[in-house]
Amino acid sequence: MTPADLAAVIQRAATDVLNAHDLDATVVPDSVTVERPRNPEHGDYATNIALQTAKKAGTNPRELAGWLVDALVADPAIESAEVAGPGFINVRLAADAQGQLVSQILEQGEHFGHSDSLGGQKINLEFVSANPTGPIHLGGTRWAAVGDSLGRVLEASGAEVTREYYFNDHGGQIDRFARSLVAAAKGEPTPEDGYGGDYIGEIARAVVDKRPDALASEDVQETFRALGVEMMFDHIKSSLHEFGVDFDVYFHENSLFESGAVDSAVETLKSNGNLYEADGAWWLKSTDFGDDKDRVVIKSDGNAAYIAGDIAYVADKFQRGHSLAIYMLGADHHGYIARLRAATAALGFDPSAVEVLIGQMVNLVRNGTPVKMSKRAGTIITLDDLVDAIGVDGARYSLVRSSVDQTLDIDLDLWTSQSSENPVYYVQYGHARLCSIARRAADSGVTVEGADLSLLTHEKEGDLIRTLGEFPGVVAAAASLREPHRVARYAEELASSFHKFYDSCQILPKAGEEAQPIHAARLSLATATRQVLANALGLLGITAPERM
Repeated sequence: MTPADLAAVIQRAATDVLNAHDLDATVVPDSVTVERPRNPEHGDYATNIALQTAKKAGTNPRELAGWLVDALVADPAIESAEVAGPGFINVRLAADAQGQLVSQILEQGEHFGHSDSLGGQKINLEFVSANPTGPIHLGGTRWAAVGDSLGRVLEASGAEVTREYYFNDHGGQIDRFARSLVAAAKGEPTPEDGYGGDYIGEIARAVVDKRPDALASEDVQETFRALGVEMMFDHIKSSLHEFGVDFDVYFHENSLFESGAVDSAVETLKSNGNLYEADGAWWLKSTDFGDDKDRVVIKSDGNAAYIAGDIAYVADKFQRGHSLAIYMLGADHHGYIARLRAATAALGFDPSAVEVLIGQMVNLVRNGTPVKMSKRAGTIITLDDLVDAIGVDGARYSLVRSSVDQTLDIDLDLWTSQSSENPVYYVQYGHARLCSIARRAADSGVTVEGADLSLLTHEKEGDLIRTLGEFPGVVAAAASLREPHRVARYAEELASSFHKFYDSCQILPKAGEEAQPIHAARLSLATATRQVLANALGLLGITAPERM
C-alpha cells in the first residue's frame, strides 16, 4: 500500500463516517495528506484529515478522529490506528499490506512510479537553446541536465512532451560570430565586439578546409557565417548527444522571418488592436497584460525588434497544438517572464499556458576555490570541460540534484571521489550492490517465486518498504512542480534506507545454510528496491551500473 493508496482509504472512510453521522460529507478534501511521522514510534503514517474537516462538517476534530480510527481498524490492511494530540491520526499498516507494495513493484517493473496525472497535456519543453556562437557553457549545461530530466518526469506522468531547441541563427550575434571567424582566418585580431577562444580559430580553419576559396568568395562574411554556424551547431548537438540529451525539434529562429510568421503575428496584433504606432515605430500594448512597459516590435527603421521573433515563436508553439509551453532560461532572463506572457495574451492565447523557469549560475570549485579550466572556449567553462572533469553521470547528477533557483557550486574533488560522500557514487553503488545480491541469489537457488511477504516485519524492512512506497508521489510532485531534483534526493534516501536494511537483515542464507522463507521475502524486497532505484536513475538520465 502506497501513501496514495492509504490516502484513498482514509478519504473513503471520512466520507462514510460523516454520512453515517448525518453530517456534510462534501467537505472531505479531494486530496488527503498522508505523511511519515518523524518518530517511528508514532506509527507508519499520520494524517490531519480530522483537523481539516471537522469544523466544516459540524463536529470537533478529536471526535471525528475517533470515528475515523474505528472505521480504519476495520480494514484488514490497517493493523492499528490511534488519535494523537488535537486530532491527528497515526496509522500502522498490516504486514500483508506492506508486502502487497513489494508485489506491486515487481509486477509493474519499470513502469512503477508512472501515472496519468498529466494525461492529455501536450507540452512544449524548450531548454538549452544556446546561441551557435560558441560551445555550451555551464549555465546551458545545467539546463541540459535539468531539462532532459524534467522531460522524462513529465512523460512518466502521462504528458506528451516535445523537447525543443531554439536555434538562434538570426541577428547581430551571428554577424559578430561571422566577423570573428573571418578575422581568425585572415590572422587578424578578434574584432572588439567579437568572440574569442581557440574554438574560433579551429572553426575558421575548418571553413577554409571545406571551402579553400572562402576568403576570396563574393560575400566572405556570409560564407563564414553559413558554414561556421553549421559547424558550431554540429558540435553543440554532438556534445549534447554524448551528454545523453537529444531534441525532438531544432527550431530555427530565422525560419520565423523567412516563412512570414513574424509578419503574420504583427498583422494579428494590429488587427486585434494590441499593436499601436508611435514615433514611427510599432509598439505592443504589453502593459495592458501585466508587463512593466510597452515593447517596440517594429522599429522606426522598419526592422523587427528582437521581441518580434519571440512573439511569432510563442504563437507557433500553440498553433502546433501544445497546451503548455515551458521555457527554461538563464539567470539574466527574468524580464522575459512578463513580456512572454503579455505577448501570449495579446495574441489571444491563455498566458497561464506559458511557464518560465529561471536557472541560476553554476561554478566549479576545488577546495572552496573557483576553478577556471577552459582554454578552448576562452573565459567560459563548457559542457565538454565538465564532462572531462567528472564524467557524464557525475555531471548530470551534480546539476540536477539541486533546485534550479539556487546558485550551484560543483566541487570537483567531491564528484570524482569513490565514497559515500559523492551522491551519484552512493546511489549507483547501492544499485550495483543490489545486482550483486541478485547474482548470488541465482547461484544459491533462492528465488522470489511464492515468497511470503507478510514475513517482512523487521523495523528496517518496514522503513525500506515505506520509502519505496513514496516513489510515485515523488515523481508526481517533481512533474507538477517542475522539480526533477526531488527524484535525485529521493534516490539518495532510498539508497540510504537500503544500506541500513542490508546492514541489519541477512538477505541470503550463509554458506552451508539452508534457504528459509524469510530469505525469499527479503530477496523480493531487494529486487523491488533495485527496480525502483533503476527507475529513479532512469528519470535522471543516469546509468544504473550492475558492477562497480
